[in-house]
Amino acid sequence: MAGRARGAAPLRQVDPRARIVSALAFAVVVTGLSTLGALALAMAAALLALGCSGLPAARTLKRMAMMDGFIIFMLLILPFSTPGTPALTLPFGVVATVEGFRLAVEIGLTANAVILMLMALVGTMEPVMLGHALARLRVPRALVHLLLFTVRYIEVLRAEYARSRVAMRARAFRPGSNRHTWVSLGHLIGMMLVRALERSERILQAMKCRGFTGRIPLLDDFSWQATDRRFCALFGLGLLALVALEVALVHLA
Repeated sequence: MAGRARGAAPLRQVDPRARIVSALAFAVVVTGLSTLGALALAMAAALLALGCSGLPAARTLKRMAMMDGFIIFMLLILPFSTPGTPALTLPFGVVATVEGFRLAVEIGLTANAVILMLMALVGTMEPVMLGHALARLRVPRALVHLLLFTVRYIEVLRAEYARSRVAMRARAFRPGSNRHTWVSLGHLIGMMLVRALERSERILQAMKCRGFTGRIPLLDDFSWQATDRRFCALFGLGLLALVALEVALVHLA
């Protein structure tokens, strides 16, 4: 059956369209949460989804750590740049506040929960399956075509880049922190863009010769089943539980 893997992890047996919509709904709800209790529950739900996705936990968490590397400096600065109640005083009068620590934890939980759920629900799809599911969800066809062509030809561009780098090394190019290096890399990027444009024109002509009319036929035909309805119902109840917990904790505060 299209988009499903029999005998695989439970989440991989759910319709890809349901997974995409659920991931989007989860991101919208979680980014609107502000209490640590609700965010902790969202993080727990994302970890549960990871366990049901069949993704290797160690490799996935390593990727999460790489993502955290982009925001770790912001999270470290927040306690010292957010005004509020002093919680920690460092030498030279540098003060960290309770509100800053809370904001850093809130942002960290939000980012990790959303990315982890996205990887569990959408990251388990093949790129072509993802493109077909987006097309069935009425995503603009131009964006779907862009995704499918990128998946198809990104390896071609990588090979072209590798050949260009080999040619540069054959001419004794050694990168460094100097003007010659930056000029050479600029020429490399420019040549890659020119070659990509030329290749795209050749591909378009070849497709037109084969009857391409601006619309790629989608062979995968997704079907809605009882498993998908149960998944959507449980996922919706989980989102409602997050919202209810958020409202309750806000009122208690």
